[in-house]
Amino acid sequence: MTACRNHAEPVRILEEESGAYQLLVDGQPFFANGVGGTENLALLKELGGNTFRTWGINELSREVGGKPLIDHAHDLGLKVVAGIWIGHERHGFDYSDRKQIEEQRDQVREAVRRYKKHPALLAWGLGNEMEGPQSDGRSDHIWKELNHLARMVKREDPDHPVMTVIAGLGGDKVPRILKHYPEIDILGVNAYASAPAVASELESLGWKKPFMLTEFGTIGHWEVPKTSWGAPIEPNSREKAAAYYVTHRRVVEEGKGKCLGTFAFYWGNKQECTATWYGMFLPTGERLGSTDAMSYAWTGRFPRNRAPKLRQLDSPAAQQSVPPGSIQKATAVVEDSAGTALDYRWVVVGESTDRGVGGDHEEAPPEYPGLIQSQARNEVTFTAPKKSGAYRLFVFITGRDNAAATANFPFRVN
Repeated sequence: MTACRNHAEPVRILEEESGAYQLLVDGQPFFANGVGGTENLALLKELGGNTFRTWGINELSREVGGKPLIDHAHDLGLKVVAGIWIGHERHGFDYSDRKQIEEQRDQVREAVRRYKKHPALLAWGLGNEMEGPQSDGRSDHIWKELNHLARMVKREDPDHPVMTVIAGLGGDKVPRILKHYPEIDILGVNAYASAPAVASELESLGWKKPFMLTEFGTIGHWEVPKTSWGAPIEPNSREKAAAYYVTHRRVVEEGKGKCLGTFAFYWGNKQECTATWYGMFLPTGERLGSTDAMSYAWTGRFPRNRAPKLRQLDSPAAQQSVPPGSIQKATAVVEDSAGTALDYRWVVVGESTDRGVGGDHEEAPPEYPGLIQSQARNEVTFTAPKKSGAYRLFVFITGRDNAAATANFPFRVN
């Protein structure tokens, strides 16, 4: 069984006299060049990453190439922050229900016993945003229960640190954690627009222990400018790539001695607001410029074949209202460092109406490929839908080495 594999030396957090921290793996300093997500792990290793994090313990047993995911990670030389899901009140978990509490404690204990000896294990990810993405942090009952769980995890496994991940630093989260959750070893912070300032903000809040930036990337869909009808305006893939790099570098530099790793989000693809907002890969599997940016951040060099750079997507219809059935045009301005032929795919998509909270599952909106009338490489002519409503025009541009760029703009049929 997976749990019986020979395990490596204990993972330790070394506190120096100066108050700085180092993560030690096999006795050597280790910084987590990480991602959130479990796909494309061979590419993660190739591009310079060394760690990934999961959200639920069952992900570790998912079969990849005939092996459990955690064994596959070890074969690649990758470390894993093993996520253990902790109940969310917004999903119906009741922290005053003794039965639910005891069942969750049993599940946590079982997870730790199953994987604590695995050589790929870096740390335990005890919970993710269980306080709620819009919480003011005054969730003392949650922090106290996490403290109990962390103490229990350490009794079962003294060889790996415990990290809990919170949704940003707003409200009273850090002061309440300091008061009610002393057993925590590493604070994980998910942040987007505010991510570059996480290190300095934690310092101002009095956080003395180490931290990791556990989700970051482009600006969140709730943080961007919107059209007059409320559609968020998504950055293109080039703009996102720049945000990944800048955020990582700033947090590492400002958090020196406190930051033990960063995790770019999302190493895969998911529908959240749009099909492309957070994924570092297209739905069809091609990697985007954000993977190049993180490779450069991790190694100081770009991949040999970089993703195309989409400079801008222009159209008179962009962020405007247009008549139903009208003929519209759009042009993509692209630079490809490889100098190779590029393939373009254009599609009109309905605006998403199934908006989740905190990364909850969303259904993809419908596509209308029949509205594309003609295209000549980087130019397209399309017909606006006849039905009133909100839509987007997407362009997907693929080049060599399975690399791609993408952009979209919202428009409304009035």
